[in-house]
Amino acid sequence: MAACVEAAATGVRDPGAARNNRARARIAVGTTDDYEEICCLGMGAFGAVVKARHRGTGQTVAIKRLAAADICGEMKLLREACLLEASGRDNPFVVGFHGVARNPPTMDLCLVMECVGPSLNDLLYQSRCAGMPPPPEAIVRAVMWQLLTGAKKMHDAHVVHRDIKPENILVGGEGSTVKICDFGLAIRMDESPPYEHVGTLWYMAPEMLLGKPDYDALVDTWSLGCVMAELISGSPLFMASDDAGQLAAIFEVLGAPDQTTWPWFSSTPFAALVQMMPELHMKRSNLLREEFPKTKLSEEGFQLLSGLLTCNPDKRLTAAAALKHPWFKKMNAP
Repeated sequence: MAACVEAAATGVRDPGAARNNRARARIAVGTTDDYEEICCLGMGAFGAVVKARHRGTGQTVAIKRLAAADICGEMKLLREACLLEASGRDNPFVVGFHGVARNPPTMDLCLVMECVGPSLNDLLYQSRCAGMPPPPEAIVRAVMWQLLTGAKKMHDAHVVHRDIKPENILVGGEGSTVKICDFGLAIRMDESPPYEHVGTLWYMAPEMLLGKPDYDALVDTWSLGCVMAELISGSPLFMASDDAGQLAAIFEVLGAPDQTTWPWFSSTPFAALVQMMPELHMKRSNLLREEFPKTKLSEEGFQLLSGLLTCNPDKRLTAAAALKHPWFKKMNAP
């Protein structure tokens, strides 16, 4: 069992490989008795996140408790803890890792993190309900600079998040700072494919929807492109209820790939299905500029958005490349 826990903590699937991993993670386990629970911040299938205060220091934290308190659940939590810790080193745009704590009455493990603020999803929803317009381009630029910087540092640490979306972006500092959170689906880049089909449908990259088994960190930059589009328009850009519908929604706006724009696409079952069923034939033209005219987004901003929302991952902007885009020259980096 120790080998399995070690494998989960290092993010390596093979316990034998974990034993040979020189960068093996060691995480000290504290106790939840050190914290006073204040309120519940959110609940989901995973369990709950509560706001708490450290009894000794008075520091406010967020504590994630898992619904499934079994060995597999503990392994997943240890894995998430290690990936969060690795991603957050010298990275102000990833939620801070404070450790792992065990609840003495139940012996369940909990993840202790920085307490930031509401999610971007909650703020966007509140704005829509209040009839407020989307934020101005200068705000979108500042948010995207922080998110791309956080993603670059995360990718430099060899971690792929795989579920970046407004719900997993927290807003703090009275609205001046954003931080990526929830590393429950993250993986290390040194894990061997095939990789799982995971994430949230509306923010999934086309290669993942098409079943590409060896996708990479570029699935995160696609998701960031979806977040950028939502910031500008106020609502998600691509919305469907299943994989095929999501691909159709993407291709309706960006145009269906062909042998020139994305050679790998023609070998997929979805491409074959489109060929066999004329009613599924997709548009080839890219209509993204029609969705985001110059009244909504400047030319340089549109170039960045288009670079992130490129179906072929080989041609998609990395986080590092995106940060070098001229669009960001118009802001003063924090």
